[in-house]
Amino acid sequence: MDRKRLTQRFPFLLPMRRAQRKMCFYAGMRFDGCRYAQTIGEKSLSHLLFETDCALYNHNTGFDMIYQENKVFNLKLAAKTLNGLLIRPGETFSFWWLVRHAAYKDGLTVTNGKLTTMSGGGMCQMSNLLFWMFLHTPLTIIQRRGHEVKEFPEPNSDEIKGVDATISEGWIDLKVRNDTDCTYQIWVTLDDEKIIGQVSADKEPQALYKITNGSIQYVRESGGIYEYAQVKRMQVALGTGEIIDCKLLYTNKCKICYPLPESVDIQEENQ
Repeated sequence: MDRKRLTQRFPFLLPMRRAQRKMCFYAGMRFDGCRYAQTIGEKSLSHLLFETDCALYNHNTGFDMIYQENKVFNLKLAAKTLNGLLIRPGETFSFWWLVRHAAYKDGLTVTNGKLTTMSGGGMCQMSNLLFWMFLHTPLTIIQRRGHEVKEFPEPNSDEIKGVDATISEGWIDLKVRNDTDCTYQIWVTLDDEKIIGQVSADKEPQALYKITNGSIQYVRESGGIYEYAQVKRMQVALGTGEIIDCKLLYTNKCKICYPLPESVDIQEENQ
């Protein structure tokens, strides 16, 4: 039997533990030697590199839609702190460093492998969007963790798998570093149905990036079903369309907690 953490045995200690973790988390960032991006540019940089969007509402959660409305409220608060952010050469982007000061509402989140609600829940949709944007730039990913558990399917089943980025204040951040001589800028806006993200630069790019899945496997192991998704990135030259580089970035693993279509092949652990 798995040994329970102290906060699982005594839940009343959890608020104190979270406060302690946050204090240490931000104190560590102040002394880690990184220059964190926090300058907002009033005008858009000249070269749009990538634009993407995704649906705001997921109707497949099984929870009251009020939590989806709260999530949208939270996303709007976060977007205000991110819009126009400049990531200059040598600077590091930290999700939590930028969005930590806001009065968030309760939304859906995964805690200890279970779907529940808490203040700021649903912010992973923002970190997912940002990570997908960053994958289409030369920015260096220095901290990213995928969700360990997937409680419900994506609204669009044709999306690239394994490109999510979970966040948890005090524990898990999304960070990228600008190791180039260009300045990058992000914009995030919301309309009634979608959240839209853009990333631009102050210099014309020489190549574009395309993200694809390699093999995707579903394996039954340890009493559950796990998805293994290879994530690859191609660098394509502008003008000629020549593939400059193609490499496997990582293999993402997560537990699937919803019924898969009957057509999906599920391998046994020892196969």
